[in-house]
Amino acid sequence: MVKFLLAGALILGAAAPLAAQEYEDHNKMLMDHGAGHLMDMGGGMVMGQNTDTLPGGCEKISETKEITVHAGHKYAEKFPGRMFAFDTQEYQFKPCTKLTVHFINEDSIRHQWMMHGLPKYLYPKGMFHLEVSGPAKISGTLILPPGDRTYLVHCDIAQHMEKGMKGQLKVGAGSGDLPSIPGVTAYEIQDDYQGSGIPVIAKPAASTTPVSSVSAAAATPSAPAAPQEDSFVSGITVIGLAVGFLLAPLFARTFKGMTFSEAVAHAFALLRNFIELLLGLIARLIKKISSNKSKMLPGG
Repeated sequence: MVKFLLAGALILGAAAPLAAQEYEDHNKMLMDHGAGHLMDMGGGMVMGQNTDTLPGGCEKISETKEITVHAGHKYAEKFPGRMFAFDTQEYQFKPCTKLTVHFINEDSIRHQWMMHGLPKYLYPKGMFHLEVSGPAKISGTLILPPGDRTYLVHCDIAQHMEKGMKGQLKVGAGSGDLPSIPGVTAYEIQDDYQGSGIPVIAKPAASTTPVSSVSAAAATPSAPAAPQEDSFVSGITVIGLAVGFLLAPLFARTFKGMTFSEAVAHAFALLRNFIELLLGLIARLIKKISSNKSKMLPGG
């Protein structure tokens, strides 16, 4: 019995440090790839890290700030219809602030904290990016630009932003509010959970034309529709295809064994003979019509 108690105590003692470390810290494992890009093999990434270069218009760092941002499913529970969220949806700092963001992912999936619209001459692709596969923690630093502007921060994993993981960061007085920030601004397209989900098609309005007018209009004969040339062309096309199908076996036997040049020459000869025959028939028809007219005339 004593052996079992000692074994249990050893197991609990070994597990205690693991339990105390709730989140994996990726900051100790990050490798610097240059241009403010840090990453490791465990799913941690920092892009746009800038700890000392002042943006244009900043004479000095106005103040140094640190924030901790928590991300996870549980923070979306207070926003109906949302699936993911940050614990804070709005931040505000002075221009030229040196800001360190500690990003803690509390879910067992990948999340990001991305800030867009930064000057591209200083931040590659105009963004500052923290990413970690959780539950884990990662940190990064940037220097905010001068001026009053509102920046979008969000998670760029597919559908995470649409499901609520977004916020806004105001520098100075900001430049207004962004749409669809959970708990801050109204959604651009408000979700509706009260309907049946089936789109409703409006019925056409009842006609206000008197019945007598409708009857009179129906009784008025309409002008005959002009014949459509398309129908004539379609008819010729159908007839041509039918004739082609009927004559195809004959042509196959006629051109059998000929070279391409011989077949072309023979085809033109057949066409010439057909045209001569057609012109002869037309000439005979005209001659016969003229003869009949002359007999019908007085003294003919």
